[in-house]
Amino acid sequence: MGEPTQAEKLLRAWVKLSGILKNNRISQGLVYNEAAVMLLVYHRYLEDGIGLISIKEIIQETQMLKSLVNRTVNSLERKGLLERCPGSGDRRTVSVKCVSSNLPVFLQAHAASLQVAQHIIEIIGPGDAEAFIRSVSRIEQAGYVPERSAVSPQDGQERES
Repeated sequence: MGEPTQAEKLLRAWVKLSGILKNNRISQGLVYNEAAVMLLVYHRYLEDGIGLISIKEIIQETQMLKSLVNRTVNSLERKGLLERCPGSGDRRTVSVKCVSSNLPVFLQAHAASLQVAQHIIEIIGPGDAEAFIRSVSRIEQAGYVPERSAVSPQDGQERES
């Protein structure tokens, strides 16, 4: 067997980093998808003081399936962290916003996440951390979205059309 390709090495590194983040409970008390959605809502809250974001924006930012975003939002609603709101303009648009009185619950988890991120920066150094951030930003700016295959990533089963 030959040396793994650079693409194979990148994929393996990505999987390892994802595992580190999930296993270190970057989400502390929230499942990974909940933490990802709450991070978006929290950053919007810092911008507008409300944290109002549309379901469509969450789907675009996280690249999650609409059904997964809806399940995640439902779970966060049950936990009292989010509430649904009518979207601005179009009645079909649904948005969510943070429940500011429960924001400390998320902020406690977020503080733990920041500690994990800071530890990673200490390991790889600020220069490599900035290079990583730039690389992810370039991928995002390029608008790269892989096509979804006919096989479900959750269970390896073919999806119904």
